[in-house]
Amino acid sequence: MNNALLARLTGRHEFYLGILVLLLAIGLTLSTDEFMSLGNLTDVATSYAILGILACGLFVVLIAGGIDISFPAMTAIAQYVMASWVIGHGGNFALAFALAMLVGLLLGLVNGFLVYWLRVPAIIITIATLNLYYGLLVYATNGTWLYGFPDWFMDGVNWFTFTAADGYDYGLTLPLLSLAGVILFTAVLMNRTRLGRQIYAMGGNRDAASRLGLNLRRLHFYVYGYMGALAGIAAVVQAQITQSVAPNSLLGFELTVLAAVVLGGTSMTGGRGSLTGTLLGVVLLAFLQNGLTLLGVSSYWHTVFSGAIILVSISATAWNEKRKLAREL
Repeated sequence: MNNALLARLTGRHEFYLGILVLLLAIGLTLSTDEFMSLGNLTDVATSYAILGILACGLFVVLIAGGIDISFPAMTAIAQYVMASWVIGHGGNFALAFALAMLVGLLLGLVNGFLVYWLRVPAIIITIATLNLYYGLLVYATNGTWLYGFPDWFMDGVNWFTFTAADGYDYGLTLPLLSLAGVILFTAVLMNRTRLGRQIYAMGGNRDAASRLGLNLRRLHFYVYGYMGALAGIAAVVQAQITQSVAPNSLLGFELTVLAAVVLGGTSMTGGRGSLTGTLLGVVLLAFLQNGLTLLGVSSYWHTVFSGAIILVSISATAWNEKRKLAREL
């Protein structure tokens, strides 16, 4: 029984990725005293909350057999609409999230509609909408930054605050609460609901899913709309962290998010992957970039190291899949 359990564990991509995260954490802990400090880990979790939120959305899209790289533009538009309302009319966080998620949802549904009806590869559609959304935003705003949020927005949310030994206050902040909520909801959606099983089925074999009677059009709306809604959540979180809104603040961020999800073992062809792997991918990139910063490594090398780790991870995944196929044959 133990041997069977060990075989299942060692046959999973998440097992090796988890070991890699653990080894990286141990190495950074031995290399710098700051890495494992409560302050640094809190800063990492806060700074990379946006990456985690968007990775959850992209994970769902990739499992469905699609791809969406327009979410930085959706996030920027949702953020600008939300910030314009909050600065001009006030409100609260419930209203801010509702506005941003609604805008993101509508833009996501446009992506879903285009991908389903045009039958063009999703990457081409979303490259087009990425540029379209960004172009319209910059045209409408003239690239103007937004400042001057109300005090309640700038103060954020702080639950269960306590003062640590280092003299700083810590607690559950808006980014951490938002990330935890998104992770929990995505886990339930993909692992505990009929809709989640249908998304996996569509990504695994689109034709078979259609023959089984699954409504592929509706599933496209679900997954791309979900990506848009999470882009709205990320919009509020980023605005609260930075205390400002810039139309091009997330330009190029799509590649980082895609790297985290693929690093977690999610297949680019759909139907295979886990939320656990995606989160481990996020943690690995977060630890790597934070560790390089603490060690004083030039930022130019961050991309090199990240690319190398992603290449090794993808190679390991391909090797595991070939080994499984060889055993089945």
